Amino acid sequence: MTLSRISSAIVRVAPLLAIALVVAACTGPAGSPGASGVPAVTPTPPAAIPLAPVTPTEPLSLLAWLFTPIFQAFFILLVVLDKLTGNIVVAIILMTIIIRIILIPIFRRQTVSMKRTQMMAPEVKEIQRRFKGDRLKQQEAQRQLYAERGINPAAGCLPAVLQIFLLIPMYQVFSQGLQNFNPQAMLQVFGFTILDLHCAAAPIVNAAGHVLNPCLDPVAFGINWGVPEVILGQPGGMLSGLSLLALISALLQLVQSRMTLPPHDPAMADDTNYKVQRQMAYIFPFISLLYGSFLPAGLFLYWITSTIFSIIQQYLIIGWGGMFPFLGWQPAFAVGHSPRFPVILPPPPDPKSRPPTSPLGGSSGRAVQADRTIRHKERGRQSRRGRRR
Repeated sequence: MTLSRISSAIVRVAPLLAIALVVAACTGPAGSPGASGVPAVTPTPPAAIPLAPVTPTEPLSLLAWLFTPIFQAFFILLVVLDKLTGNIVVAIILMTIIIRIILIPIFRRQTVSMKRTQMMAPEVKEIQRRFKGDRLKQQEAQRQLYAERGINPAAGCLPAVLQIFLLIPMYQVFSQGLQNFNPQAMLQVFGFTILDLHCAAAPIVNAAGHVLNPCLDPVAFGINWGVPEVILGQPGGMLSGLSLLALISALLQLVQSRMTLPPHDPAMADDTNYKVQRQMAYIFPFISLLYGSFLPAGLFLYWITSTIFSIIQQYLIIGWGGMFPFLGWQPAFAVGHSPRFPVILPPPPDPKSRPPTSPLGGSSGRAVQADRTIRHKERGRQSRRGRRR
């Protein structure tokens, strides 16, 4: 499996990987950006403890401390947008759009690199045919080919890793920031208060351990966006309930992942990697259904908005890609469609300017040029001798 396919798979399972890191960061007495100095054995719910930057005392609290600046940036942006719009849903959507606009160059580079790698598939296949049975020569020839064409197949890994690290503080923003009765300390930067929320002096906790007076209003359109949203079953554990937002997120990820595939090629139907790649495009998007019953609804709204943004960005760069035919359906608007900003494959380099080493030829470019020069001089001498005779 190529690096582009691996990075594409990482993008699809990024939420699941992020949750594993979040669980590790949130386990223990210190937690992630939250109350500091509170013993783990206290029955007091975390939302009833004023939210404040954690003091690093052990590995887990150090991880939380490292993510605190990102948490504060997201939380401050969300609070400002919430106060401007008066609706937490609108604030979450606007915050996601702002973040994705800032990250456009990174994700564009990933999409272009992925498309160019797909366009190089015929030449890669020819290399595999030429060096059949010698994997080392195949890998070296492919590396040289990508280097000559200015393509980095690993370029798609950075956005995948970036999404994971953004999801960790984003999870805390919704699970803690929207539920806490006093997150005022997280709105202070270098001693300067960004915004005064006028939070309550003390929390009101019901018998179930839920804070009834969060400082921010997490409810909009009848949904509390700081807790899991479940339409079937019960929230709280993996597969304990079905989340409508998780289902919508899965369907949108299915569209996004199929768009990243190359157009369907019947000639590749028997290729094992081709089959696996297309099967992954169907399976991985639905992994989000596993953890829809214990992640806050706000995180899924963020992920849905981000996925829609990615679909639009991919549509402008690579068009519909391998989205169609879908279950045998080929709509007329997808036939012969050209993207607004098509990807152009860099032309092959001039043989005269080829790098000093070439795995395909086994000799250096300088040696070839020197050899040509020597032969040219020899031909010249022979011609002069012929004229003398």
